[in-house]
Amino acid sequence: MANVGRRIRGRAPTGDYWPGFVDAMSSLLLVLIFLLTIFMITQFFLNQLVSSKDSALENLRSQIAELVSQLALERRENADLQATIMSLQDSLAAASAEQERLAALADQGAGAGSRIAELESALSDEKKVSSEALAQVELLNQQISALRRQLATLEAALEAAEQKDREQQVQIADLGRRLNAALAQKVQELAKYRSEFFGRLRAILGDRQDIEIVGDRFAMQSEIFFESGSADINPEGKQQLDKIAAAVREIAAEIPDDIPWVLRVDGHTDSNPISTPQFPSNWYLSSARAIAVVNYLTERGVPQGRLVAAGFGQFHPLTDGTSPSDNRRNRRIEFKLTER
Repeated sequence: MANVGRRIRGRAPTGDYWPGFVDAMSSLLLVLIFLLTIFMITQFFLNQLVSSKDSALENLRSQIAELVSQLALERRENADLQATIMSLQDSLAAASAEQERLAALADQGAGAGSRIAELESALSDEKKVSSEALAQVELLNQQISALRRQLATLEAALEAAEQKDREQQVQIADLGRRLNAALAQKVQELAKYRSEFFGRLRAILGDRQDIEIVGDRFAMQSEIFFESGSADINPEGKQQLDKIAAAVREIAAEIPDDIPWVLRVDGHTDSNPISTPQFPSNWYLSSARAIAVVNYLTERGVPQGRLVAAGFGQFHPLTDGTSPSDNRRNRRIEFKLTER
């Protein structure tokens, strides 16, 4: 190295730098390796120190958590102790009040004996009343039993009555059917006699234009019997009524007595109003004419119990027209053989 220095100082520099550069680089590399070794050692010790610090910190945290848990436990125990103290204070106050009450009762002990005697007397009275009440209850139970027996008897009687009523209802229904059948038979028989009666009237009175059969009625115009506005039967009307009376007597003799029948005589007027002292309205005129016919038939031997008079006025016309022919047709006397 010294020789190299001397050569450098003693002569002019040459171009051989490489050995010196290698030496320098080697020295620098050694320095770097040394520093790196120092850094790694330092890093290792620092890691060890940090790990120990973390462990210590974790221990501290664990200790803090344990202390917090102990503190909460101590607080709960403190609260329980406070509650116990409050309860003991309340018990002490109640004991004090009870002591005061007992002291007051001790002061009233003199009067308690008489009160107890009164209560015992009242209890004895209550026992007597209770005994009487029990006796009354027993009596009521006996009465209830008797009422129940009576009720059972009444129920049996009611059931028997209901059974009898049902049997009677059956009998009534049967009688009703028989009665309806008998009435239907009588109606049929009466219809037969009505047909015979109309046939006889038609034969007796002849085929006249002013006589017609309307349903079950034999209608004759009022002009045959009465003058206009009058209820007095004229001679021609009496002749016709004599024939009708004879036919009624004949048919009455043939109809059995068990058939309830009547000959209804209906008076009708036209729609022209009438107002006279004798007949204030058509009602009066129609009724008066029907009564006059009934009275005349009675005089000719027709039984009074078989005759009925009715007036209809201008109502129930045969036609709704108002011509002279319509009015003549509506002014009529009707004969109807019907049930009573």
